[in-house]
Amino acid sequence: MRFKALSSSSAGNGYILQARDGEVLLIEAGVRLSEVKKALDFDLSRITACIVSHSHNDHARYLPAFLLAGIPCLGNQGTQNAFFSQDQEPFGFTVLKPNYTKQIGSFLIKPFPLEHDVENYGYLIHHHETGLVCFITDTAYCHYKFKGLNNILIEANYSDEIYDQRLMDRTANIYVRNRVLTSHMEFETTKEFLRANDLTKVNNIVLLHLSMDNSDQARFKREVTELTGKRVAIAEPGLDIELNITGISHERKNVTTSSLRLH
Repeated sequence: MRFKALSSSSAGNGYILQARDGEVLLIEAGVRLSEVKKALDFDLSRITACIVSHSHNDHARYLPAFLLAGIPCLGNQGTQNAFFSQDQEPFGFTVLKPNYTKQIGSFLIKPFPLEHDVENYGYLIHHHETGLVCFITDTAYCHYKFKGLNNILIEANYSDEIYDQRLMDRTANIYVRNRVLTSHMEFETTKEFLRANDLTKVNNIVLLHLSMDNSDQARFKREVTELTGKRVAIAEPGLDIELNITGISHERKNVTTSSLRLH
């Protein structure tokens, strides 16, 4: 399974999971459809769906355009309400219930609630090529622990240390700082999540949504590598890596919805 990052910032977020047979799951609708087309060699026919975390423009701005292009999209009720009137039934958009698993093509998807300033979902994603993938972004923290993870895609938005220094230097806005405190994952919180979960079978950790001014890519990557001993990548535009299953062949495994458990 290829994981491709189109963009991962406040300017827009968009990711691609592409299986060996060409089947595609899009994550987030915060980049132009033209960028998705370029990344897929202008072939949208194998896109199974796009899952969206929440309604903010950097994650969902192009949701209507995706739907118009015939791409099924899924997300929470808050996202639907933000883009469509209450008396409108948007064709192609499915509202997902938290903690209920849905099969989309060869993918099993389970959304779970996160802590943001609008309704927001993280996702457990299972495919026989990736094993169990955890996707978390735009949240102050995550309540849950997970068993059997094989790959982790997680926000590491900012560092308190860097932000506080910028406030002292008067190069940061205190009002923006206070909002970020309750809506995005600070680097130490990211590391706490990794410490709290069983990483035995984890093969890749990808750090998402790093702040341009309030993060340090080299430091974040180094410290997570030292903490976990895993392969760590930063979701910069153009990132293209394999998300595989550690110690398990790529043959299809039978997985039930009960395997995607929250703890």
